[in-house]
Amino acid sequence: MSKKNKDLKNEDVQEEQILDNETQVEELTVEDQLKEDLAKEKDKFMRLFAEFENYKRRTAKERIELFKTASEDVVLAMLPVLDDFERALAHIDEDKEAEDLRKGVLLIYQKLLKTLELKGLSVVEISQGDVFNADDHEAITQIPAPTEDLKGKIIDVIEKGYKLGEKVIRFPKVVIGQ
Repeated sequence: MSKKNKDLKNEDVQEEQILDNETQVEELTVEDQLKEDLAKEKDKFMRLFAEFENYKRRTAKERIELFKTASEDVVLAMLPVLDDFERALAHIDEDKEAEDLRKGVLLIYQKLLKTLELKGLSVVEISQGDVFNADDHEAITQIPAPTEDLKGKIIDVIEKGYKLGEKVIRFPKVVIGQ
């Protein structure tokens, strides 16, 4: 073989080695690219999965809240009837001759109250002498305090307040001393 042929052969071998090296680099690059793409897709999937879990949790919480307060409109409509029963009982107590009438009205009142309590209604407990809080009470009027220790406190409760579950649906109406 001539030197020229040897040089050509050496060049061919070198070119093949270079091509093999480039192919290996390309293969690694393609493999690295695929790994990178897989990592991106996995991250995207995990974020989407977390977002979906948050959505499920949020909608479940909203649904529970809706069920708790679904009867709010009906209960609010029944509160004036409850107030009328209380006024009727107070008026019947004054009349000594209407004992049977009082028992019947009291029975109906207790039944209505028990039914509403089963639906989650509860009375907001306040009494005379409690400190007035604008967040928890609705002031109807202010009157001069009968004593110094009743200034800024509740003198009289005009209308009871009610809660449905944990939500206040009607604030108690009160008279406060000034």
